[in-house]
This record gives sequence, C-alpha cells and structure tokens, in this order.
Amino acid sequence: MTDTETPAQDLIGDFAPKLAALTDGVLFGDVWTGPDLSARDRSLITCAALIANGNVEQLPHHLTRAVANGVTQTEITEAITHLAFYAGWPRAMSAVAVANELFGRPALG
Repeated sequence: MTDTETPAQDLIGDFAPKLAALTDGVLFGDVWTGPDLSARDRSLITCAALIANGNVEQLPHHLTRAVANGVTQTEITEAITHLAFYAGWPRAMSAVAVANELFGRPALG
C-alpha cells in the first residue's frame, strides 16, 4: 500500500476501482462516521451481521476494528454465544474459530 492508497484501494482498487471508492467514501466515510451511533456500536452491529450471515471471511478485520473501537473480547464472546440462538449454531461455531485464531487461543477440536 502506498501512502496515498486506502486499504480498500490497495485490496480491490486495481480490479474494482468504483467499489473501492464507494467503500472509502460511502461506507467508511458517511456510514461509519454518522453521528447517531458510536464506532463501538457500529463495530458490534457489523460483527453481529457478519456472523449472522455466515460471512466469516471479513470477520478478522472487523473483530480487530471492534477491539480498537472499545469492544472487549468478553463482549465479543457473549455476542457470539447470543447469536448462536438467533443465527444458528454452525455460524456461531465458525465465528468462535475465527475469534480464537485472532486472539491467539487454541483452535477448537
């Protein structure tokens, strides 16, 4: 990544420059900086949505961002446990595997 590129531009800018621009400008510009929810709340909501939808490939980035925004590992664990009952056991177990790896805990079974 160069000094002028954003993570989105670095990751997908060559292939999908419009998607990178929308990611930077709309998603992480307007949506993430809106005044009515804190970054902490947005992170918790985003992680919950990713888990509920089974989109664990983006979960490491958003779990890291959630911790940076003040969500504790205990809160993440509790959210995953809560989601097991609403989003499904397999999705919660997949999220636990990602969180274990991210936070340096042994892998499951």
